[in-house]
Amino acid sequence: MSKNRKKIKEIILCSLFAALIAVGAFIKIPVPVVPFTLQFLFTDMAGLLLGSRLGFIAVMSYIAIGLAGLPVFAQGGGLNYILQPSFGYLIGFALGAFVTGKIAERFKNPSFKILIFANFVGLLTVYALGMIYYSLMSNFYLGTPIGLWPLFLYCFILAVPGDIALCVLSASLGKFLIPVLREL
Repeated sequence: MSKNRKKIKEIILCSLFAALIAVGAFIKIPVPVVPFTLQFLFTDMAGLLLGSRLGFIAVMSYIAIGLAGLPVFAQGGGLNYILQPSFGYLIGFALGAFVTGKIAERFKNPSFKILIFANFVGLLTVYALGMIYYSLMSNFYLGTPIGLWPLFLYCFILAVPGDIALCVLSASLGKFLIPVLREL
């Protein structure tokens, strides 16, 4: 494959995943207490299918578009979104895609078990960054302190079951799609 063709393929795939992540923010599955979207599925798939570098670029492109003012985040867009306690999850999506991709790309044909492992490490990255940012913003910027137990309950326990299901779905899709994308 020529260098130009490879570059074009990378740009198309990163753009496609940035768009899928934006769409995923608006596909809301009604569950009590915590809003559940498909953003994590597409950020996770970006890491698995595109690898660490391109997965990270795809998610960062999505974040840049939202910070530039397009309402692609679950609750709008604009530079002031950085002040939202949930912005840490967006940062986590980017680093989670990188980590997931880094693990998966180490194997020529990763097994389902490797893909699940990569997804769970990425998921823990997303939640760790999201919860730390949420706590810092709540406690020090918004002046609405949140304790460790409520933080863990609302920002992890109530939200994570759906994302665990998305990890399984992503690994299943990845097992099928990784070889297909490598052939392109």
